Amino acid sequence: MSQTPISSLTLFLHLLLLVLVFQPRTATSSLHNLLQSQGLPGGLFPDTVKSYDLDHLGRLEVHLEWPCFSKFETRVYYESVVRANLTFGGLHGLEGLSQEELFLWLPVKGITVNDPSSGLILFDIGVAHKQLSLSLFEDPPVCKPQGMRTKMGFQVQR
Repeated sequence: MSQTPISSLTLFLHLLLLVLVFQPRTATSSLHNLLQSQGLPGGLFPDTVKSYDLDHLGRLEVHLEWPCFSKFETRVYYESVVRANLTFGGLHGLEGLSQEELFLWLPVKGITVNDPSSGLILFDIGVAHKQLSLSLFEDPPVCKPQGMRTKMGFQVQR
């Protein structure tokens, strides 16, 4: 049996494919793109996203480098893993995200963009719904780890 040599074009195409498949991408930017493709603003999750998983049923699991605090209009707390069901225009059944309201930390149950032209996003915090400007979520927020004093003016105890 004789073997045919691999053509240089075939070899080049295989190498190109390997480079594209293993090209380093940041989890934050690819999650940003995923959210935008689903009608949501890309900056819902902080700059500390380590990885994320999305299964065929739309269950999204976002892994952060550490639990952390950030601020949109009010302070928010992200656990190290945030889970939700991703649908077009919404994150439902959220777990791992809390928002401070009147000195209370309330779990965020869902996030919805009903009409992008309105410029509003709706946060379901269980006892109430809060509307915020979509412009607050254009870029991933900076997130400070638990226990650090931040520029936001609060100290978190470990």
